[in-house]
Amino acid sequence: MPSRLQLALNVNDIDQAVTFYSRLFGTEPAKRRPGYANFAIAEPPLKLVLLENPGQGGSLNHLGVEVPDTDTVEAEQARLAQAGLAAARERDTTCCYARQDKFWVQGAPDGESWEVYTVLADSPTFYGDGHGPECCGGVSSADMRSSAAGTSQ
Repeated sequence: MPSRLQLALNVNDIDQAVTFYSRLFGTEPAKRRPGYANFAIAEPPLKLVLLENPGQGGSLNHLGVEVPDTDTVEAEQARLAQAGLAAARERDTTCCYARQDKFWVQGAPDGESWEVYTVLADSPTFYGDGHGPECCGGVSSADMRSSAAGTSQ
């Protein structure tokens, strides 16, 4: 199964972060939108996603595994269900400027958010109707800002 690990980071300043990661990995972003950038890095195989969340810079937003197609998403969801890991299924959803089929693995021991997804198409919007910025990692930007201020999520 050709796939690559996704690492989504919160950054304080998207322009500064894009400059740094462009230099670090020797490539420009594959997609750039207001407050958002992603890099499709060939070596090591990595999808690096940067989400501008002032006050949260340097913290993990979520992790993921990008797979080639919906059949692989379905197979991985079935495999993880057999392993006893609950999953929140999302099909034909828009998140991070892309229409996706995916699921969120629930129950990570330290609360980190993992998604397994495939990109179906590009999207002009960050999230779709009926969803908000919480589409990435299940945490809204407001929740992340509250957490930074010392309140619980």
